Amino acid sequence: MNEKQINEHIYVGELNTLAVNRVSEPGIYLISDDQTEVLLPNAYVTKSMEIGSFLDVFIYTDSEDRLVATTLKPYVYLYEFAALEVVDNMKFGSFVDIGLPKHILVPKNKQKSSSFNIGDRKVLQLQLDDKTDRLIASEKFDLLKEIKNLEKNDEVEIILYSKTPLGYKVIVNNSYDGIIFHSEIFENIKIGDKKRAYVKNIRDDNKLDISLQKIGQKVSGDKVYDVLIQNGGKLPFTYKSEADDINARFGISKKAFKASLTKLLAEDKIVLEENSIRVK
Repeated sequence: MNEKQINEHIYVGELNTLAVNRVSEPGIYLISDDQTEVLLPNAYVTKSMEIGSFLDVFIYTDSEDRLVATTLKPYVYLYEFAALEVVDNMKFGSFVDIGLPKHILVPKNKQKSSSFNIGDRKVLQLQLDDKTDRLIASEKFDLLKEIKNLEKNDEVEIILYSKTPLGYKVIVNNSYDGIIFHSEIFENIKIGDKKRAYVKNIRDDNKLDISLQKIGQKVSGDKVYDVLIQNGGKLPFTYKSEADDINARFGISKKAFKASLTKLLAEDKIVLEENSIRVK
């Protein structure tokens, strides 16, 4: 085996590159460079998986705490964040769906919200339990205090996790704390959204001011126009669009939307087509 091609060890909660080592009744056994084996159940086995071939698999534990591999891709990896759906509740915690057959526990002591109702989506971090080494999800997490390898104007990935009087708190690149101020939001956003964004400012307290618009991109102050700009300059809306659709996209009433269209047309900033509007 080429040790540079497979994982030295098996890492729970992460994508591992392992080699097919042997075939058994319940599936095939994969092996890491340190000779640790893990089962890939028959449900994920294909004819192309021959002895000695290499596979990228996600590792977690089954109901009996045994390591198990899957070729499925989860919604979130170890120490990353995602908005996950609550699917069950127990006295000791709640279970969330991460895209695998086994749901992941959010222990009571890892919950901050007053309620975890089935169907709710919660922004959680995938973690390893200190005592059992099982994967768990948590609302409680520590972000890095010292910002490294980021500069003003850099493009970043964010997830919105809390709404405050000032704006939306966001997690930046799965590592840092940031905020988007309400005064700089020109589109409908909600907790759990993942977006590409930009570093507007790195503050002295090592927190980030984040912008959804590229730094230097002109914002007109007209919400309809700004949302058009952010969506490639064209959207399937007209004077006849439904009020609910308008509110969902622009966050304004149909009356305000129609007034904005009239103003933008008078200013020669947009073109009204049969089934859409576009920036001129």
